[in-house]
Amino acid sequence: MKVLIITYYWPPAGGPGVQRWLKFVKYFREFDIEPIVYVPENPTYPMNDDSLLTDIPKDITIVKHKIFEPYRFAEFFSKKEAKTISKGIITAKKKQSFIQRVLLYIRGNFFIPDARKFWVKPSVSYLKNIILEHDITTVITTGPPHSVHLIGLALQKQIKVKWVADFRDPWTTIGYHDKLKLTNRSIKRHKFLEKEVLKQADKIVVTSYTTAKEFREITSKPIDVITNGFDIETISEVILDSDFTISHIGSLLSGRNPKNLWKALYELTQENSSFAELFKLQLVGAVSDEVLLTIKEAGLSDFVTLKGYVSHKDAILIQRSSQVLLLIEINSAETQCIIPGKLFEYMVSKRPIVALGPKNADIQKLISETNSGYFFEYHEYEELKKQILAYFKMFQQGKLTSNVRNIDKYSRKELTKVMADLLKESK
Repeated sequence: MKVLIITYYWPPAGGPGVQRWLKFVKYFREFDIEPIVYVPENPTYPMNDDSLLTDIPKDITIVKHKIFEPYRFAEFFSKKEAKTISKGIITAKKKQSFIQRVLLYIRGNFFIPDARKFWVKPSVSYLKNIILEHDITTVITTGPPHSVHLIGLALQKQIKVKWVADFRDPWTTIGYHDKLKLTNRSIKRHKFLEKEVLKQADKIVVTSYTTAKEFREITSKPIDVITNGFDIETISEVILDSDFTISHIGSLLSGRNPKNLWKALYELTQENSSFAELFKLQLVGAVSDEVLLTIKEAGLSDFVTLKGYVSHKDAILIQRSSQVLLLIEINSAETQCIIPGKLFEYMVSKRPIVALGPKNADIQKLISETNSGYFFEYHEYEELKKQILAYFKMFQQGKLTSNVRNIDKYSRKELTKVMADLLKESK
């Protein structure tokens, strides 16, 4: 069965957005699916990771077409601000510069659904011939960027192919949407496009249970939850850090700033001399200036190590060598649905997880189900502090580990089987 996968993010792109469909493509042939991948010829990726290129099957068919990227022009106003916004890091409203406010307004109201909208029309014209040439029966679109779904919508209408829309994140309820300075007209346009995609796609796939619930209020079309997962990484044996390292992997946006966590960590350094001697907070990935300032004001600067962006392979090594892994989600109802791909990599690293997020977050359910750590709401200060101290005491005794369970179903290969079965149903 031949399927066309339309995705903006593809190696050498780095970050979480690329890995979901890269891993599906890696394993599809084992389940009688022949993937043909369509990607932009000249994309502007906020970060690159050449190590992911090794996961692409060597003889896979990849077709490309040029894309017009408005972010390149935004860099004329401010290269730093344009790159920051493209990464999804949006400064708190009170601290935004005039340039950032202007760029956010333009991004939100002139590029609907997003800045990749100019790839839609040329892609539809180009892909009609590709679909006929390769005898493709099913088209898959994955977003964000959600403009990619508009390519699927147009192809379905024009040549009647089966269309599966995969949502790695929600559309109009995603956390940053209300920060784009949208006019009422723009909000209506987003909701209209979202509704049309959800009603026209033959099948809809989402990565979280909350997103599935939200979408079922908009459409009667079938919605399947296929989460992200972990791959089997072949790496040499990792030696655990001798320090009590608490590591966060991934971007720490302005909204991911749990002041109670920073306060609890500081108080532990003041109350326990051994903790102060051995504790290290390791931040891997982009960290907003606001988060760094809050950490400094909490008195933790001397305990922080900033790693910046690292390759996926290096991130895996850091996860497995850390004593505790930190997962932080924005404390908002809009982020209940977010299940970061790194959660599954955390699980398989067999290091205990400390997670913070909103009430009724999907990550709470998964952490409990797999016995991989503890989840706390932002206000649960005493409970959070108590658990970190408990982990530290276990570390001192040489007994700190994670007794995970029920994680096999989240392996990338097993998830690919689920996706392959779904695609065969839609044939």
